[in-house]
Amino acid sequence: MANKYINIYAGNPTAGGTDGTAVSTGDTEASPVSVTLNASNAETAIVKCALRCNSGYNTSGNTVITFTGISTAKWQVAADNNYADATAAAAATFASTLTISTSIAATNTIVWLKALSSTDESPANDTTADLQVDTTVVAG
Repeated sequence: MANKYINIYAGNPTAGGTDGTAVSTGDTEASPVSVTLNASNAETAIVKCALRCNSGYNTSGNTVITFTGISTAKWQVAADNNYADATAAAAATFASTLTISTSIAATNTIVWLKALSSTDESPANDTTADLQVDTTVVAG
């Protein structure tokens, strides 16, 4: 289920566009951000996502992206710097939190997510991390 004001989109969204697949909200896990990693190789994966308000709304003030849940240390976020793809985005500065100070409106604002694995992990379908967006949305 999507939020009626602002959503996260996956599926290689286009900067400034309105494409992408809305990531599920709450615990529905109907359309999560998903990656497959080989922990024995300590693999990482970078996923292009976007934030976008529904038509007629935009953010006011800072938008803060964080992770909540048990395995939050396995996820990081970075701002877009017009990266052409995930390989280029690997040069970004990833952190546990990202603050976006520009307004997010009805077109895609790109962010990059990084999933990490480590060799001490057993094979698992880990659903213990949630992406959280904290912002003020206004009509406009």
